[in-house]
Amino acid sequence: MRVLAITLALVASTVVTPALAAPPDYGLPGTYPVAYSDVTAVAGGRSVPARVHYPATAAGVNQPVATGRFPAIAFGHGFFQATSKYTSTSNHLASWGFVVVVPTTQGGLSPSHSAFADDLNTGLTWLVAQDGTAGSRFRDHVTTTALGASGHSMGGGAAVLAAARNPQIKTISTYAAAETNPSAKAAAATLRVPAQFLAGSQDTITPVGEHQRPMFTAKQPAKQLRTVTGGFHCGFMDSSGIFCDSGSVTRAAQLVASKRVLTSWFRFYLAGDAAARDFVWGQPARTDSAVTFEGTE
Repeated sequence: MRVLAITLALVASTVVTPALAAPPDYGLPGTYPVAYSDVTAVAGGRSVPARVHYPATAAGVNQPVATGRFPAIAFGHGFFQATSKYTSTSNHLASWGFVVVVPTTQGGLSPSHSAFADDLNTGLTWLVAQDGTAGSRFRDHVTTTALGASGHSMGGGAAVLAAARNPQIKTISTYAAAETNPSAKAAAATLRVPAQFLAGSQDTITPVGEHQRPMFTAKQPAKQLRTVTGGFHCGFMDSSGIFCDSGSVTRAAQLVASKRVLTSWFRFYLAGDAAARDFVWGQPARTDSAVTFEGTE
């Protein structure tokens, strides 16, 4: 018996335990090649020029969409900022399996926040219709029940307005959302879908205490306010332009941290990705050294 016990112990000690799968890093690009297409989204009597970034079979322009259906997100640019300054964010989301429509409207010095919200909704409504349109690139490629809205600064505020108007939007996550006219704060109070507000602690253009926190406070749960430590307003963009500030973190570090938070939120709430939950509500979110956590589920 002693010999048998020793033998069994030796066998047990040589058994290799399967390695646990590493948790996904939502701050890194996903697995899909990304393509884009310039379109005119037409819905509800509106005609909105936009660029759509999407998971594809190959990177490039007008490539076939990857196999499957994907949630759709409308993204709004900041005040007087080119949509190209958000290409890395749109591409990042697309690489993780989202179709991202980016209206190129309201780019002048006197934009209409209300019209911009309607433009975001037009883009989403058009994508939903394209899923069922014969001959469309997006035919059978849009998860029509999984729609989200996002944006930066003015575009973030417009995303709040869009969600308040569109019951088909299931969640929002915004970068440095600005108070708008009509009020994004008032619209946030009416939202009954999960909402996340990302902020920069050193933002001097839409300071968190004057813009994102009032929206977060007004919003009913589920809600989050995530603040990039040392983050600045223009750090959510690929490059700075006019009306820009600076912070104590690099743009590259801020973008990685912001994309990680943004992508995990949409992966959880739109794509049903169970692995993303920890990065939204679990310890990885609450102990993130780059982004502080406030929220109520």
